[in-house]
Amino acid sequence: MKKYFLLWFISVFLFAEEGMYPLSEIHKLNLKSKGFKITAKDIYNPNGISLVDASVNVGGCSASFISAEGLIITNHHCVFGAVQLASTVQNDYVCDGFIARGREQEIPAKGLTARIIDSYRDVSKEVLAGISDTTDPIERIKIIEKNTKALVADAEKKQSGVTASVAEMFTGKTYVLFVHKIIKDIRLVYVPPRSVGEFGGENDNWVWPRHTGDFSFIRAYVSADGSPAEYSPDNVPFKPKNHFKVNPNGVEENDLVFILGYPGRTFRHQTSYYLEYERDIRLPFTQKRNEWMIAQMEAVGKKDPEVALALTARKKSLANVEKNYRGKLKGMNNLPIIQNKQLEEEALQQYINADPVRKQEYGAVLAGIQSVYNEIRSDAQRVNILSNIIGSSTLLTIGNSLMKLADERQKPDAERQSVYKEKNLSALKQNYLSSLRSYNRSIDQLFLQEILNDAASLVNDQPIESVASIKNIRQFVDSAFTGTLLADTSFIAKAFTMTPDQLKQVNDPLIEFARMLLPEIEFQNMINRKRTGELNRLSAKLITVKGLWKKSDFIPDANSTMRMTFGKIRGYSPSDATYFSPITTLNGLIEKSSDDPDYNTPQKIRDLAKKKEYGRYKNKKLNDVPVNILYDMDTTGGNSGSPVLNAKGELIGVNFDRSFEATINDYAWNESYSRSIAVDIRYVLWNVEKVGEADILLKEIGVQ
Repeated sequence: MKKYFLLWFISVFLFAEEGMYPLSEIHKLNLKSKGFKITAKDIYNPNGISLVDASVNVGGCSASFISAEGLIITNHHCVFGAVQLASTVQNDYVCDGFIARGREQEIPAKGLTARIIDSYRDVSKEVLAGISDTTDPIERIKIIEKNTKALVADAEKKQSGVTASVAEMFTGKTYVLFVHKIIKDIRLVYVPPRSVGEFGGENDNWVWPRHTGDFSFIRAYVSADGSPAEYSPDNVPFKPKNHFKVNPNGVEENDLVFILGYPGRTFRHQTSYYLEYERDIRLPFTQKRNEWMIAQMEAVGKKDPEVALALTARKKSLANVEKNYRGKLKGMNNLPIIQNKQLEEEALQQYINADPVRKQEYGAVLAGIQSVYNEIRSDAQRVNILSNIIGSSTLLTIGNSLMKLADERQKPDAERQSVYKEKNLSALKQNYLSSLRSYNRSIDQLFLQEILNDAASLVNDQPIESVASIKNIRQFVDSAFTGTLLADTSFIAKAFTMTPDQLKQVNDPLIEFARMLLPEIEFQNMINRKRTGELNRLSAKLITVKGLWKKSDFIPDANSTMRMTFGKIRGYSPSDATYFSPITTLNGLIEKSSDDPDYNTPQKIRDLAKKKEYGRYKNKKLNDVPVNILYDMDTTGGNSGSPVLNAKGELIGVNFDRSFEATINDYAWNESYSRSIAVDIRYVLWNVEKVGEADILLKEIGVQ
């Protein structure tokens, strides 16, 4: 068995084209040998214009500028929340879609902002300055946080209209300061009907073959002088440094493709102890809880269409995570990922022990990490419940945040947590108001009551004292929601100016409950910080000794900073006697269509397909319009909306998903099963031209 695992390990890590490359690493790649028709400098040029300047982050998703007038393409699911906020029962843009026939018809995409890279630099020495003087793990974290805040404050002071952040590339070892420009006025331009943008619903989510038109167009606006500004009818379209050329001819099987995007988090440099914790505790806890919450929202939504619309975005978000975690658990249990990591650690320990000097410096590193995870597992159930109480309720989340805001406003702006800085308060208030649009009292109460019942079950085993003191949870929750002011938007606005003492005088029951929880949360946070500080120190040593052992550099785990990945349009075989080709078609979509709400294709699309009105978007080999494409690139969450580019750097698709087997990508990538999915640009343009009849957009992006 060990021999099999070792062979699998070697095949994955020596021969696969794994990699989410930071911008700083692109120049080290021999792109020409991979089939690129452009150079590394064409992709990223810190001293000039490059493709990176056409990439943008929108609301946590990746996106692309595709015109000189600030037009952006991203995923339908990335703007879904903003579409929901703009919708009413009378004007249901979620169901029917939205098309602006002119700039004057574009409407605010509430809650969305655009983030564009301005600069970045390595600040590892500055961040880690002073940590060698302490062995206390909490003090170590404090030093890193203090140094990080100082770097961020200095960067934002030097340049107006930007936001700065420090990204940890390797835990406890390397850090990079990123500076971004923030555009606050984003507007909806073209959103397909839900039956196009979410075709297949949750049934097809994380599944190939797909036939989903997961795309939308939005536009970035700024003030007349070009500076970022809140929404105003006097604002003008933002003019990006660069925008992607859209290639309406698409791609073929085996063509080279690459992505520039903002992948979220991966954990490939974590130990087997971390992976076992994920498999045994965190993933199943979240998956089961989300599954239950989704079922409750569906039951409530069936009784009232308006409630169903209000809950749509929240339910969609929970469902996406639930299925993703289910796929991760399947991969964890069916693939030798943890066993391979254990083999690697055994070999590494042997290497360490083979030299007395190495053994003295690194001999206890793996054992130390194991010891910390043993601690984490010892109170994991209590920690998971405690950390989810606040987030279980929309109103409790707002109340807790208002309490923090009142405290943070007593500090100098530079010393506050980022979300509570003056420049971010407008967005924070908008987030509160947006979340109230999705608020449903019965669901909010039900979710809070359920997790408090879970907490009460811990009374004889690491109790949560603030919950254990509640005599009747159902009565407590009902009374709290009856007496709270947190659903009142006028109170929210007033609370933004309150001091801590003024907020206490309001005596709001949900805010007071958040205050009751605070000591236990803070105590647990202190324990977590101690564990994190120790893991931080040990992980830095682990990366160092692994580098000595392998005599090579590592690609750092994804951390929501821009990365490039590349691969080919390729099918795969997920199971015995099964092969999936990499391009789906319009006729395949029609074959799937039915009266089921998830597959109820608009009649106009059915009619156009029946008449074979493909126009210039027909693929000659398939004699059809391509809908979705599949490729072996290395992606993860956050890559949603990423531009899929051909060898010349032209836009040929928009990434939106992975296959179910590839949900395990966060922990390990494998060429045989890791596949990602995009909507083909030909299907996007076919919808815009034939279905939406929005020729004005085609003209703007230069394909008319």
